[in-house]
Amino acid sequence: MNTAQINQELFTFIRNSPSPYHAVASAAAMLKRHGFLPLREQEPWKLKSGGRYYVTRNQSSLAAFCLPESGRSAKPSFHIIASHSDSPTFKLKENGEMTVEDRYTRLNVERYGGSILAPWFDRPLSLAGRVLTEENGHLESRLVNLDQDLAMIVNLAIHMNRNINDGYKYSVQTDMLPLIGGSHPVSVKSLAAASLDLPERAILSMDLFLYNRMEGRVWGASREFIGAPRLDDLQCAFASFRAILGPVHPDLIPMAVMFDNEEVGSQSRQGACSTFLKDVIRRISLSLSFTEEEYLCALARSFMVSADNGHALHPNYPAKSNPGSHPYLNGGVLIKYAANQKYTSDGISSAIFRAICQQAQVPVQVFFNHSDVPGGSTLGNLSASQISIPSVDIGAPLLGMHSPYETGGAEDTAHLLAAMQAFVQTRIEYEGEEGFQLLPLRANR
Repeated sequence: MNTAQINQELFTFIRNSPSPYHAVASAAAMLKRHGFLPLREQEPWKLKSGGRYYVTRNQSSLAAFCLPESGRSAKPSFHIIASHSDSPTFKLKENGEMTVEDRYTRLNVERYGGSILAPWFDRPLSLAGRVLTEENGHLESRLVNLDQDLAMIVNLAIHMNRNINDGYKYSVQTDMLPLIGGSHPVSVKSLAAASLDLPERAILSMDLFLYNRMEGRVWGASREFIGAPRLDDLQCAFASFRAILGPVHPDLIPMAVMFDNEEVGSQSRQGACSTFLKDVIRRISLSLSFTEEEYLCALARSFMVSADNGHALHPNYPAKSNPGSHPYLNGGVLIKYAANQKYTSDGISSAIFRAICQQAQVPVQVFFNHSDVPGGSTLGNLSASQISIPSVDIGAPLLGMHSPYETGGAEDTAHLLAAMQAFVQTRIEYEGEEGFQLLPLRANR
């Protein structure tokens, strides 16, 4: 596997995904190129044996899946990789242009997610998302990316804030408003309309987010690091969709699901706490004529990989990491544990995933939060509130997570992809609750 090529594909995916809506569109384009067909939640599904399909919700969540060539196996099961499409940023408020003494125009924004605020200053930003348009009674949601160096959140000079380096509590409403224009009037709606070749009056509403314009790149003395915006969690999303494009185990129904709104708690109709995953699995089961008991048995035989990036040991702050288990960049895929069940990994699920990785020769690392530095929840435990499937939490190690420009290992995208490919190519044969057998794809050739 060409690591450099994988990273360049990742950077392209991230560049084309400045908002959750664009991330879904980028994933859909990837899937279409490999024969996946779109479905709509509002219409009946007519699925065919061997078919590859995807469905979206709210334009910001996507579920893709493959059906067995034989239609259904004797013991059907779902192998699910979950990731998320959103990243910490700032969302533009309605009528967000604010003028200062008729000489400057700022944008009124609100914080989205738990971002590190300081790195957002003094770097080129733009806006992307979707607009809702109306023409001749027809309403349409359209993606928009004002793909230019459009705005900047400008620092206050140290001469006017001598204590800036002694610790400073930023006010989003005061400090974090981006400068977008000078004495000439600025209308974001007008800019969006022009980019879509529409009259301004055609736009009824907008969901627009700031994004960092810096490109992804490989860096370091030996080119061992990568830097990019939105590595959390587009790195996992990219690897998950890339994994199901290739060969999959013929007895599985592999799925890659990308949820929105993980960074703000997932409490939305397109988040991990929603019925999206449950609805898709239920409709697949109905299409394959599962009885209720067959559906419940299939869930019990299924497995989820909750893929959301984690933290590497930081060279400047080693004391922030858990004593005794220090994950490193380029050290392999993280298996994430938490006694409070914020991560779903337990002895059984982690052993299954570790064994799959061992068979595929993918290095694995262990991640625990420092006991005095609790972490947040992620996708596995949240989706379990709707549908109960054995799950393991994994991710790639990062430095500077939730910065607008995060750092990862140059080898870790390839590690993630290899682990996910092995997962969708390996059937887990359950022998009660005490034993398991792994049946990789090669055993069926």
